[in-house]
Amino acid sequence: MAASDERSGRGEVRAAVVREATRLFAARGFDGTALQDIADAVGVSKPAVLHYFPSKELVRDAVLDGFLAHWKDALPQLLFAAPSGLGRFEAIFGAVRRFFADDPHRARLVLREMLDRPDAIRALLRDAVRPWLAAIAGFIRAGQAGGTHHPDLDPEAYLLQMLQVVIAAGVSNAVLPVALDDDLVRARARSDRELDRIARTALFVTRDPVAPHPPRAPAKRRPSKR
Repeated sequence: MAASDERSGRGEVRAAVVREATRLFAARGFDGTALQDIADAVGVSKPAVLHYFPSKELVRDAVLDGFLAHWKDALPQLLFAAPSGLGRFEAIFGAVRRFFADDPHRARLVLREMLDRPDAIRALLRDAVRPWLAAIAGFIRAGQAGGTHHPDLDPEAYLLQMLQVVIAAGVSNAVLPVALDDDLVRARARSDRELDRIARTALFVTRDPVAPHPPRAPAKRRPSKR
């Protein structure tokens, strides 16, 4: 096997371990998941998992580090790619919602970690997530100064509330939307649209913060023919 193929194979196994560990930790919790369970899910031996991760704790660290690495790479692009306040909001909020919606195990894992390891998660939020909030909050404050964002809004607290709602939606989306419609896909779409509207309305002063349309002049009445 060529060196590049061997490296590719190692990378695939490592990625599979992280992916299956995310699913199992979300479903059973960290304590309820054995390394052998992860190995069986990946289709490799337990020593093969230990080759990449010498302990189960390191597997969990890799799962959480993957979350953080994703946003460390994605957020700067999202912040600066969209030229407008509304475009930036839609890019960031949409990306966060899709991140948890694309893999519901992510939201469940975050919730489990907060319940099972609150001290560790507090440290993670303080050291890794707080800088992200501060960066996005800077753009919100610029919008407040420009009059497009509500002046009494607390940027960091707003972002935290939206993150909580998105995580909660990711956990409950397999169940709660059925209260709206028996078609779960349609119900989720309705729920997502309303969540977007709530988040947007809470942030922006106007319905169209980028290019508000001037009021339309009243139509001229034609003189009646007698």
